[in-house]
Amino acid sequence: MSQEIIEHEQKDFSKNWVNSSRFLFYLQVFCLLAFVGGCSFRMYNQRYKGKPTVEVQSSSKYKPEYK
Repeated sequence: MSQEIIEHEQKDFSKNWVNSSRFLFYLQVFCLLAFVGGCSFRMYNQRYKGKPTVEVQSSSKYKPEYK
């Protein structure tokens, strides 16, 4: 009976630091990739579309036109 308890304690998440650190590492990698992917997707959807039509005074052009 005592052997079963020891085996169970070794499989516990808080007792086995190798498995828990591996799990936390992969969790961090997944969260980082999800964050970068989500930011990239949002920037792609909110991207700048088309050139604006800006009124430029004729006197401030490269070859100005005066009245």
